[in-house]
Amino acid sequence: MAGELSDLQGVALASRLIRLGEQIRKDVGRIYKEQGIDWEPKWSPVLLILIRKSPMGIQELADELGYTHPSVIALVKEMEDRKLIRSHIDKTDKRKRLLTLTPRALAYKNELQPVCDLMNEVVQEITNTQHNLLLALDETEQLLQSQNFYQRYGTKTDNNGGI
Repeated sequence: MAGELSDLQGVALASRLIRLGEQIRKDVGRIYKEQGIDWEPKWSPVLLILIRKSPMGIQELADELGYTHPSVIALVKEMEDRKLIRSHIDKTDKRKRLLTLTPRALAYKNELQPVCDLMNEVVQEITNTQHNLLLALDETEQLLQSQNFYQRYGTKTDNNGGI
């Protein structure tokens, strides 16, 4: 099923992960739509983080998500436009915007919960294999936090960056 990208092994890792993410995101969006829930899958991590830690600044949210600052600004704008997030200026640091969920977003949480519970069962089914994908992803993320891909590549080349 992985097609020719699987033949490329590690060279196509990023492409395979993107493709896998897009496939799952598309299916999750379809599930929401069929359940009559007007929700974008990309909003869910923001919802979950702000439920746990709110109010929160944009940079802090970007750090939690592992996203770039500009991509979080775009995501927050989209959610503000849908009246899911409210922002206000931090009283102690006027340069900083603090984000909180609106009552509308919290209502979505309750609507999403039973659907997400079933989706978590599906995730367990597809990842709880001999090589447990979620555990492998956790391990890979930890390794890349200590030394990123670029740095690791650099240790494999000579001092001039050549092969």
